[in-house]
Amino acid sequence: MKFGKLIGGGLGWAFGGPIGAVMGYALGSMFDNMNSGEYQTNGETFTKRPTRTRQADFGAALLVLSAAVMKANGVIKKSELEYVKNYYVRQFGEEKAKEYILALREILKQEIPTRQVCMQISNHMPHPMRLQLMHYLFGIAKADGFVDLNEVNEVQNIANYLNISAKDFESIKAMFFKDTNSAYKVLEIEKIATETEIKKAYRKMAIKYHPDKVAGLGEDIQNAAKEKFQKVQEAYDNICKERGIK
Repeated sequence: MKFGKLIGGGLGWAFGGPIGAVMGYALGSMFDNMNSGEYQTNGETFTKRPTRTRQADFGAALLVLSAAVMKANGVIKKSELEYVKNYYVRQFGEEKAKEYILALREILKQEIPTRQVCMQISNHMPHPMRLQLMHYLFGIAKADGFVDLNEVNEVQNIANYLNISAKDFESIKAMFFKDTNSAYKVLEIEKIATETEIKKAYRKMAIKYHPDKVAGLGEDIQNAAKEKFQKVQEAYDNICKERGIK
């Protein structure tokens, strides 16, 4: 009998809530598979309990939610795996990224308790970081240039569980999906907004999505935040050009 999964899962629930349980089960499964020869580690020790930092917590939360989105349409796409892998390589380095991707492959075999995971994240992660999670999840959903409706619905479910407002959700979604009202959605305003309302909305959004809000989570997260910040600037510039606002 393989005990690694049960031990890993039990430790996860004891020390890390739903996310710890999912990660622990995955790591336990990897332990079983390494013992059976399925995974080769070249003699290197696999770190089963990474140092608990804000960056590592964000990485673990993101890994579990990434799996939830990737599983939404019943097909795991290579482009999505590459998107996740590239993020973890930039954020944690090649060696650590290998561990995360091996864990992801095991997580993808599980039923993800999305609601419970999101409740844990919502209770421990500040709002700006949760917004960054949403931005990243939309990136996964659009990794192959086409977004499946099931994936969009799963991202929306996650947003609801994370206590992300409908306006915030539509704002981030509009950064990835363009239509005639996208710029207004990014700024969380209606197309009939006055010039004063547009300028006020821009200032509010510039503060909300400022990269300093996620300082301490690593260079890649800050770069993604800068990208989101630039989308706000782009939306404002487009509206000003359309409306002749100086």
